[in-house]
Amino acid sequence: MSSSAHSLLPRETPVQLIDPTGTPVPDSQFSAPAGDELVAAYGDLVAGRRINDQCNALVRQGRLAVYPSSNGQEACQIAAARVLRDTDWLFPTYRDSVAVIARGVEPEQAMVLLRGDWHSGYDPNEHRVAPQATPLATQLLHAVGFAHAAKLRGEDTVVLAMCGDGATSEGDFHEAMNFAAVFGLAVVFFVQNNEFAISVPLSRQTAAPSLAHKAIGYGMPGERVDGNDVAALMSVLGAAVDRARRGDGPSLVEAHTYRMLAHTNADDDTRYREHEEVQAWIERDPLTRVREHLRSSGLLSDETEARFTAAAEQTASELRDAMNAEPQVDPEDLFTHVYAERPATLTAQWQLLQDEIARTEAPA
Repeated sequence: MSSSAHSLLPRETPVQLIDPTGTPVPDSQFSAPAGDELVAAYGDLVAGRRINDQCNALVRQGRLAVYPSSNGQEACQIAAARVLRDTDWLFPTYRDSVAVIARGVEPEQAMVLLRGDWHSGYDPNEHRVAPQATPLATQLLHAVGFAHAAKLRGEDTVVLAMCGDGATSEGDFHEAMNFAAVFGLAVVFFVQNNEFAISVPLSRQTAAPSLAHKAIGYGMPGERVDGNDVAALMSVLGAAVDRARRGDGPSLVEAHTYRMLAHTNADDDTRYREHEEVQAWIERDPLTRVREHLRSSGLLSDETEARFTAAAEQTASELRDAMNAEPQVDPEDLFTHVYAERPATLTAQWQLLQDEIARTEAPA
């Protein structure tokens, strides 16, 4: 293998800068973020975990239709949001609500989709966050198309496209990777490998040594990183974003993490994985890891931690209040945002619905 081709291959061992006990791990290529950046990231992690817990409770209370929790994957979520500039774009999946919120979207706006009120509750242009995508890998094609348009316009924009390991089995994943590499687009493909595509383990999805190894087939570099190490994630993703911004093309980053809870509230994960397997990942908790590191380094005080906890509780309280309020729905909204100019066929459907509503609400 040529040296240029070899440079595209990921490491055999995922990049790690802080081990599960909180101890720093030296690395010749990647450096941990500054202390204040890690403290801020820890604050976001605390908020993200509290949001996950609150949303799981809202599902049980019937206030959310579904919630794909990122419990245990919060380091991936926070790092993805923090490595981008305000002018960059994030293309998330349905499981990336914490990343969407960390990017600046109000929590109640991020939950509108999962409540079933709207396809998206926030303005993508305001926050530079695409609507969360439920179909696997479709957002990757959108991300690549957006990056291609930005390049044609001469804009300094990097697009970070998130997906899970299951999405790498979809054709859209391969089309997006190939197009981005051929046209040298400023895209970072970020795969959160949490070991399962619903109930399908990674071993039944690919025979490759790792998902990051797929990158060389498209002519882009791949890298593996400990997905529960927020410091390593910020460093590796940050380097990929910088590379894209320099005009050196796309990258694939695979984060090795674990989905601690079921796929969604509609899933019974006890049917396909053992309790002991899940419990083993508790020791790798991304929050505990960085907290221990910051504490031992003297960077995290009791006052700062109390402030983070209080802010997270305030966010959870506001989210509860917003989700407990009954939504104000207008049936015409079903027809308002389908076309820029409503065609006659859609107008006829709206008139039929109006007639049906009138008959239903007519006094006996």
